[in-house]
Amino acid sequence: MSTHNLHGREPGPPRLISWNITLRCPLKCAHCYVDAGNNELEGVLTTDEAKEVIDQIADVGSPILVLSGGEPLLREDICEIAAYGTEKGLRMVMGTSGYYLDEEMALRLKEAGIKAVAISLDSTDPAIHDAFRGVEGAWERAVHAIDACNAAKIPVQINMTVVRPVIGDVESVITFGVGKGVTDYHLFFPVRTGRGEGMSLSTPEEYEGIIREVLTRYRDSRLNIRPTCAPQFRRIADDLGIENPQWGRGCLAGITYCRIYATGEVTPCPYLPVSVGNLKKMRFTDIWYGSALFTKLRNLDNISGKCGRCTYKVACGGCRARAYQNLASSPRWCDGLAEPQRYSEEIFAEDPWCSYQPQEVIP
Repeated sequence: MSTHNLHGREPGPPRLISWNITLRCPLKCAHCYVDAGNNELEGVLTTDEAKEVIDQIADVGSPILVLSGGEPLLREDICEIAAYGTEKGLRMVMGTSGYYLDEEMALRLKEAGIKAVAISLDSTDPAIHDAFRGVEGAWERAVHAIDACNAAKIPVQINMTVVRPVIGDVESVITFGVGKGVTDYHLFFPVRTGRGEGMSLSTPEEYEGIIREVLTRYRDSRLNIRPTCAPQFRRIADDLGIENPQWGRGCLAGITYCRIYATGEVTPCPYLPVSVGNLKKMRFTDIWYGSALFTKLRNLDNISGKCGRCTYKVACGGCRARAYQNLASSPRWCDGLAEPQRYSEEIFAEDPWCSYQPQEVIP
């Protein structure tokens, strides 16, 4: 795998940006990393400010820009923002619960240039999905959203949060999705942050087992299945002799990827709530190329513990969000975001959710 940008070289433009464009949401998901709900934050970027952010991103490159939330479809200007990004040459996609995504909205998104929609579906059992999402009827609306996107010829990706390490749970969702014509799946492994800070999760060994089972089960399929927030999947895939050029590196935080918070704060990823600057006060290019934290993340020599001496450091890198959440302590500021200078060293610790013990030392 290429080590570009991973040993202190000049960084390239971002390839992927996730944007929490609103923190309003009708659901009450147990794991929500931004603790979204009925109320909007003060200072959320306006339509004009959002367009200015898009201008600044387009000056740096043409990444995939994920409009997320909260529930992005609660913003009345969402199609206007999507169309503006499309006009500026960005690949505009959306992450949604599907709660408000009917046939009419799907056609509006298509017209705005949305290239793909990721819809959350955690189970084929409506009761399980609805209980996890905190609202009755959420499963039915998510499935209807998949059908609406299919009708509008918008490619769908299913985002499944793996709440327990059971291969049957994952397989049933994938089988269901295949029946709907879905070929792309992201399997999310929860990080204890936001509303999910107190979640009870299975052990690292159990999650590693389910990752291995999934990769083995679907190794010869034509589906694109990527474990997310589980960068050790790259090591497991390597051990199994499985390659997929679409995967990229395990942890992308601050390297080819970042998150824009609703108020304009920029962080390395959604699960690493450490602000490196606000787009109301700084330009995106200055943050992307000038942030001290991003610069440190791009140099793997800064990683410590067993992740720092692991032979899979380039392909995996360990989850920087889990390293931070494992060691970080309160207080937080700015609706859950922490100051980078206060916690930056903790970000480079070893990933506590990786059970692998490296045998070789990287010189």
